[in-house]
Amino acid sequence: MENLMIGPKGLIKKQEFVRIIIQSMHALGYRKSAVCLEAESGISCKSVDFESLESHILNANWDDCIGALNKLKGLSDETRASALFVVLKQFLLECLSRGEDALALEVLRKQVAGLRMGKEKVHNLAVGLLFLKELGSNKIDNGIIQEFRKRMIIDLENVLPPPITLPERRLEHLVEMAVSAQVDNCTYHTSDAITLYEDHHCGRDHFPRETVQVLETGKVTQKHTLKSHQNPVSFVAWSPDDTMLLTCGNMEVLKLWDVETGICKHTYGNDGFIVTSCAWFPDSKRLVCGSSDPEKGIYMWDSEGNDIKAWKGVRMPKVSDIAVTPDGQHLISIFSDKEIHILNLQTNAERVISEQHSITSLSVSGDNKFFIVNLNSQEIHMWDVAGKWVKPWKYEGHMQQKYVIRSCFGGLNSRFIASGSEDSQVYVWNQLSSYPIEILSGHLMTVNCVSWNPRRPQMLASASDDQTIRIWGPNCF
Repeated sequence: MENLMIGPKGLIKKQEFVRIIIQSMHALGYRKSAVCLEAESGISCKSVDFESLESHILNANWDDCIGALNKLKGLSDETRASALFVVLKQFLLECLSRGEDALALEVLRKQVAGLRMGKEKVHNLAVGLLFLKELGSNKIDNGIIQEFRKRMIIDLENVLPPPITLPERRLEHLVEMAVSAQVDNCTYHTSDAITLYEDHHCGRDHFPRETVQVLETGKVTQKHTLKSHQNPVSFVAWSPDDTMLLTCGNMEVLKLWDVETGICKHTYGNDGFIVTSCAWFPDSKRLVCGSSDPEKGIYMWDSEGNDIKAWKGVRMPKVSDIAVTPDGQHLISIFSDKEIHILNLQTNAERVISEQHSITSLSVSGDNKFFIVNLNSQEIHMWDVAGKWVKPWKYEGHMQQKYVIRSCFGGLNSRFIASGSEDSQVYVWNQLSSYPIEILSGHLMTVNCVSWNPRRPQMLASASDDQTIRIWGPNCF
């Protein structure tokens, strides 16, 4: 039975497969069915070694339990010590409950200390036992002791490795891994409609690759004309709640507009703060702005026009772009064109990444995990916010040499990256592929900005110097 292999490719051991099915049935509450399967198959969910340990524990045969642990093969010294620590901790508790303080003290000094679990862990155990003693641990009745033993068995299961024990909910974990692998291999993943009844695959027909609408100057309904800037507007940012709009004038001030009325609510930077970029916090109540003036740095304001905080100084480089992660935890800034600064706003910990080529734009993923930068070397680099990566993921294929091109994340779980290009096309990558999976044609001039609909993962918008905005969707839209 142990060597019998099953499955189309003969990769699965039948004994292991049945064992984790039994474990799953127990976890799902089908205890009677699990017992029947154990009886019919002759396979137990628990290994012989662990059943022996469990019996010793429930019957308080502590010497036999410790002896069995010491005889187990294949355990590292660290794992064996951790398992013995779990057992001895329960033994000490029961010694105190019987009033055998001297025995408990001897075991603590000789056996527990000899496990080399660290002074702090042993000290905490001693303090905890002393606290229980003061509370009157000798009054613990047998029913409670039995419950403690059952909890200790669970702790021991979490310490001992397979095949002595099974990792918790092993079958569910394996199925989730299989589903995740299929999703990762789904190039055009646009639907969460996943079923175990068939392999997952999203067709190309459901991906935004067809123009479904063209918005042209003079052919859309105008709601407001926002007039107040003295110079051309170089940057806009919608508030997360869609009620306000920030606009940056080229080498000028920042203005906050009420979307419904078209009224300018506040002007930031009247004191000479030359705004180059801005970003909202997720609460739509705070915003940050970067300046091209090295001495001005970065300012945080609220939507009522009040100063909150500033990062500035003589050595502060100019800020060319700025972003806040959707959870509001990190502030990411582009300094002096080639440096990326990631600031944890909770701990004030800062990390700096240096790129070899000039950065033209910055975008953060909706899940707070990643950000991308467009480089004038015709590459897009993706970095992780947490700082675990030594090198970035790189994406190529588009054209960018002269103009500012803005890219974005999009799709389900920010799975895709889209970017404009100087060859008048839109390029789309799957995060796991360095080369584009789609190249969308339709614009007549440079595509300088793209934006993925955050609520409709099958809708993408692109803006071009041909003075049009194209809305892209699947051909079955």
